[in-house]
Amino acid sequence: MAWDLSADVVVIGTGVAGASAAIEALDAGADVVAVDRFGGGGTSTISGGIFYAGGGTAVQTEAGVTDTVDAMYAYLSREVGDAVRPDTLRRFCESSPATVDWLMDNGVPFEGSLCPYKTSYPTDRHYLYFSGSEAAGGFRDVAPPAPRGHRAKGRGTSGKMLYRPLIESALDKGLRLERQTRAVRLITDDNGDVVGVECLSLRDAPARVRARHARLASISAKPGIYYPPLRRALDRLVNRIEARYAKPLRIEARGGVILSAGGFIGNRDMVATHAPRYLAGLPLGTSADDGSGIAMGAEAGGATDKLSHISAWRFIVPPSAFLGSVLVDRHGKRIVDESRYGAALGHAMIAEGDGHGWLVADAALVEQARSQLGSQTNWFQRIQSETMMRLDGTTAATLEKAATAVGIDPDGLAATVAAHNAAIADGEPDPMGKPDDFRRPLTSGPYSVFDVSLKKSLTNPLPMITLGGLVVDEDTGGVLDRAGAPVTGLYAAGRTAVGICSNSYVSGLSLADAVFSGRRAAVHAADRSRSPITEPATERPA
Repeated sequence: MAWDLSADVVVIGTGVAGASAAIEALDAGADVVAVDRFGGGGTSTISGGIFYAGGGTAVQTEAGVTDTVDAMYAYLSREVGDAVRPDTLRRFCESSPATVDWLMDNGVPFEGSLCPYKTSYPTDRHYLYFSGSEAAGGFRDVAPPAPRGHRAKGRGTSGKMLYRPLIESALDKGLRLERQTRAVRLITDDNGDVVGVECLSLRDAPARVRARHARLASISAKPGIYYPPLRRALDRLVNRIEARYAKPLRIEARGGVILSAGGFIGNRDMVATHAPRYLAGLPLGTSADDGSGIAMGAEAGGATDKLSHISAWRFIVPPSAFLGSVLVDRHGKRIVDESRYGAALGHAMIAEGDGHGWLVADAALVEQARSQLGSQTNWFQRIQSETMMRLDGTTAATLEKAATAVGIDPDGLAATVAAHNAAIADGEPDPMGKPDDFRRPLTSGPYSVFDVSLKKSLTNPLPMITLGGLVVDEDTGGVLDRAGAPVTGLYAAGRTAVGICSNSYVSGLSLADAVFSGRRAAVHAADRSRSPITEPATERPA
C-alpha cells in the first residue's frame, strides 16, 4: 500500500480539540500529522474564548475566589445529567485546576479580573465571570456559586487568544500540519481497523490559488457567520477551487486517527433531519462544521447519539437590569427563571413556547437598562441590546395594551405580572425559582414588551451549536460501535463526539470539553502507536 505521509497519530481538524490532542500526543513522544480543511482554528477562533474551569484554579485564586472540586461537580451534575458517567464528570472537575495550568504552560493568557455583574460575556476590563447558571434558582442551592468562566485575555471575542498559543505550541513541538487539506474518508484494513485517512489537498496547488482559498475561507468564517447568504456565495467559490486543484493525499496512522472536526451546525440538511425546530437560528460555526467528521466515523462503524441536542442562546443580559424582567409565551405565562444562562432561555422558548418569547419590563427597569449600556456591553452586545429595545419592542401605557399590540393574551400577561408582583410583596418564593436578588416588581408604566423569539435577525440573532456526535469510550476517547465495542484505531473529541456538554451547554463548557477529550484521545492513540500492531491487510474504504 502506498502512503504519501505516515505518522503515529493523525488528527483531523485543528480547533482547540485538535490542537490539544496534537500537543498531548507530541508530549507523549508520538509523531503527529494534523489536517485541516482551511487554515486551522475552526469555530474555536471565532468563539468568545471562554474556558469553563473551577475547583480552585490559579486564576480563581488570583481573583480571590473560593471554589472547590465538590462545588463544581455538584453544579455541573445538574447541568450535565446523563451526558457522561458521574466518574467521568468527577475526573473532569478534579483535573480542572491542572488543565488551566497546562493551558498557561502552552501560552494561553488568562487573568483574574472578576466581572462584578451578571453578563453573557464580559467587557475587555474583565476576564473571569459567572458564565453559567451557578447563581440561578435551583443551582445555588446545591453548591456555593463561583465564577468559572475563564476568558482568554484578548480584545473583543478572544477565541483566537485561546487557539493560537495552542497551535503554535504544537508546531514548536513538531506537529506536521497540512492546511487546506480535506479529509474525505477513513481507510481501514480487512479487520475493520482504522489505519489511515484519504484527503484532498491543495498542498501542490499554485501559491496564488492557495492564497485565494485562504482569503475566501477567512471571510466565510467571519464576517460570513453573520450573513449566511454571503457565506454560501463564498463557499461555492471555495468548493470550485477544491474541485479543480485538490489532489489525493493518503496518510497512514500507525496508532490512530482522532476525529476533531467540529459539529454539524453548518449542515442545514443534518439540522433539518435531527433538529428541525432550530433551523431559524444563526449557525455558530464555520463551513467546516458540516458533520463530515461524524459521518466518517459513522461510516467506519461508529455509533452516534444526541444529534437532536442543539444549544440555542437567547441572551437577555447585558444590561444586567433585564434579570428583573419576565419572559413569557404567547399566552402571557412565564417560561423560565430569567437568571438562567442564555441557552436555558433559548431551550425553554423552543421547548415550551414553540420558539416564541417576549421579555416584559416596566419603565424603571428599561431606564436602568439604558443607563448600563455604555459600561456593561461590548460593541456586538450593544448592537443586540439596541436592536431589542429600539426595533423589537412595543411600549404602551398598560400591560394589556402592550400585550394586544404584539399578539400576547392580555389577560394572561396581566395575571402573570400581578402574581409576580404579589409574590415579591408577600415575601413568597418566585414560581420559577428566580432568586430574590434578581427579582423586582414591575409596577411603573409605561410597559415594554420585547420580542426575543427564535427568528432570523442580523443584529440580534439566536446563535446555535450542535452538541451530539459519535459515541466514545469515556476512558479512552475511542469511538464505539452500536454494540458498544471499539472501532479500533479511531478516536473522537470536541463537538465531533458526545461529551460533557452534550445535554446542556454553558459558556466555556464546550471548549473545556474539547481540551479534556482531545488530550484523553491523544494519550491512548499515542500509547497504541507504541504497541505491537499487526501489519494491515488489503485496505478498503470505511
